[in-house]
Amino acid sequence: MKPQFVFNTGQRIGVFLLILAVLGLLAASFWVKQQPNQSKGNQKQHAKMVRVQQYIDSLKQQKQEENGYEIYPFNPNFISDYEGYMLGMSPEEIDRLHAFRAKDQWINTVAAFQEVTGVSDSLLDAISPYFDFPDWVIEERKRRRREERKQAQLPTYAEKADLNKATREQLKAIKGIGTVLSRRIIRYRKQLHGFVADIQLKDVYGLDYEVQQRILKKYTVKSHQIEEKLNLKTVSIAELTEIPYFDYELARDIVNYRITHQGITSFEELSKIEDFPYWKMDRIKLYLKLGEG
Repeated sequence: MKPQFVFNTGQRIGVFLLILAVLGLLAASFWVKQQPNQSKGNQKQHAKMVRVQQYIDSLKQQKQEENGYEIYPFNPNFISDYEGYMLGMSPEEIDRLHAFRAKDQWINTVAAFQEVTGVSDSLLDAISPYFDFPDWVIEERKRRRREERKQAQLPTYAEKADLNKATREQLKAIKGIGTVLSRRIIRYRKQLHGFVADIQLKDVYGLDYEVQQRILKKYTVKSHQIEEKLNLKTVSIAELTEIPYFDYELARDIVNYRITHQGITSFEELSKIEDFPYWKMDRIKLYLKLGEG
């Protein structure tokens, strides 16, 4: 007896392909069902990793806060962007510092640093104790403070006596002045018909700078000051001879020079005249002027 169901070759291939298609659909259905579970697992894993990283970051931050940013002494002229940021300076304040330094200018005081950068008083108070200026800056600052203290200790003009009225005995009371020097000072004062300015003490022979300064701590010229100077452009020979620093020959040479050169435009021109005492120019100017000024 023959079988009831017999498939030819083409039918068998079709059945095989159908079975494969059904199996593929079943596999795809199973894979789709599994995806949500895997996605949920990935999300849970990601959330766990985020929590771990946050914990690690918190430990780092805590460690930094405990240690802080340690500041060492530094020269405020050399602050990088990073250093300025760590010190608490704003980008604008750092830029102002760099712009100032780009002009080859230097900051030598705490006040100058604030003036240049514009930092707040609170930040300045926090970082200025670490400023480390060069030794020459510190020494110059000390020198200025010494000078300021010295000036503060000097008597005022009102507290000083008139140098033109100081007696020989009063002058001898000053350290470094004896009988000889006190006599020379009085004699030279008479020769000048009275000191016109303190600087004329320089012309007293044998009176060194330190002794001059001791005199000027107690005395200064208060009388016999020149009210009207002679005009060098119009002064006569006779008038020039009245000035302590000129004799007749020098006065004549000055007037002749003025005539020959059709005037004198500066005091420096006088040094071209032979035997002119140009090293006394600062005292000569006490008596002369150029023009109407």
